[in-house]
Amino acid sequence: MDSHLVDAWHKEGVVLLPDFFSPSEINPIYQDYKSIYGEAGQGDGSAVDFKVEGAIGAGHAKQFMNIDILPYAGSTAMNMISLHPKLIEISKQLLGVDEVHLYQSHTWAKYTGEADYDQAHHCDFGNHTLTVPSDDASMRTVNFIIYISDVTDDLGALHYVSKDDSDEVLGEGAVIAPSEKQMELKGRERSAAAPAGSLLIYGIDAFHRGTNLTRTEGFRYTMTVSYKAANNPMIDFHVWQFSAERPWAKIFNEATPDQLACLGIPRPGDSFWTPRTLELTHKRWPEWDMSDYAR
Repeated sequence: MDSHLVDAWHKEGVVLLPDFFSPSEINPIYQDYKSIYGEAGQGDGSAVDFKVEGAIGAGHAKQFMNIDILPYAGSTAMNMISLHPKLIEISKQLLGVDEVHLYQSHTWAKYTGEADYDQAHHCDFGNHTLTVPSDDASMRTVNFIIYISDVTDDLGALHYVSKDDSDEVLGEGAVIAPSEKQMELKGRERSAAAPAGSLLIYGIDAFHRGTNLTRTEGFRYTMTVSYKAANNPMIDFHVWQFSAERPWAKIFNEATPDQLACLGIPRPGDSFWTPRTLELTHKRWPEWDMSDYAR
């Protein structure tokens, strides 16, 4: 990642990189979404408006339908893009650390009329940590939104406010926006509309909000991926080992030691690896090539 983009991310809180992934990387994943979720939602096109008078939006459960977490039932491409080497390297650069962990990866399919997707401006720290964003930038997060389909303003593009603008409205370093400041933030928001393959990078302290899909029979496919410093226990989202029945072989059989380290798997040479743990792990994942670990 170019140094000026790193500087821009720290200054603005959000960086949009159009066409970051090639069509050959995104197209198989698009087909997975189409197969898993379809191109039409289950709503009748007349979603209930949850906004109270004078509000620009609100969060509610229906906004979060059509979400799944890694590993996915789809292709290798769908499962491995969260661990793409470029995402790992960007995360290291932005956090200024040598080791990072993937702590969030989920799909999200939205459809016109299935829900009222308008939200108030907020920062994401509330459901990523029990504390607040650290003063130490290395102890924050790097949050990616991967655009699997085109995301335009009539297809629910995320809207965000730069740090300079949010600081001017709310005070320097603020991460909570009271209701009486929401309209002022909305007046300064920018659109993150971009074509399929684009990458949005934002911080845990960046104000943003979801917006409604208004195009007839519209849909939006995205994947949300988040990284943190490997030694940061204050940040978390998904617990990867919540079920032994998840298809983790899709990841183990394809990932490099660097990619698996982002999931908390000890690297080759770590003291965890003994003849016993090597043998038992091989029995659990018999198709995983463990030659690097055995050495």
